[in-house]
Amino acid sequence: MRGDGRLCYDTGMDDDTGTHAPTGPDPIVTARLVLHPLTTALARRIMAAGPNDPGPGGAAPGGSAPGGPWAQGYPTPADIAGARRFLDVSAQDGGQGPYGAYEIRRRDDGVAIGGAGFHGPADDEGTVTVGYGLVPAARGHGYARETLHALLAHARNTGALRVRGDTDLHNTASRRVMTACGMRQISDDGRLAHYETTWHLTPTPA
Repeated sequence: MRGDGRLCYDTGMDDDTGTHAPTGPDPIVTARLVLHPLTTALARRIMAAGPNDPGPGGAAPGGSAPGGPWAQGYPTPADIAGARRFLDVSAQDGGQGPYGAYEIRRRDDGVAIGGAGFHGPADDEGTVTVGYGLVPAARGHGYARETLHALLAHARNTGALRVRGDTDLHNTASRRVMTACGMRQISDDGRLAHYETTWHLTPTPA
């Protein structure tokens, strides 16, 4: 799911965020947000809706879906791509386990303001890919950082060991979010900046 940024992990949790990071399909709850797991019905609804024009105001509810209203500008093309990926991975693998996709909703009014989640199960090295994105009107309020903290916490808490991420080289806001969440830039290819963070398992005493 491309949006403000895209990441890859191995696993970990940030105990300083105050984030509940449950395993399985449960919602991930933060101070101001709920990352609500996509279902087949919701993913299909997102794909059927098509991109929502943000309009001049950009903040008024732009539609509705199972579970609550959508902000103006939602879903974005990245959200539609993420819903399609969710359906494809679910069909191929029979489910994504703890590494699913989510709709980002504000806790105070239930409005969906973006999408986030994992591109699929962890690979053999424990690495997973995640993405996050917000509608324009929801940017600049710290929601992206809050979402990324929650995803990193969830990934670490469910066994991942590393997260690698990339974003457009000139996307300063997304790069700041990744840095603020503890990721470090490891390279750039002239178009994308690549970030990484890792966690190491503590050996169990014999």
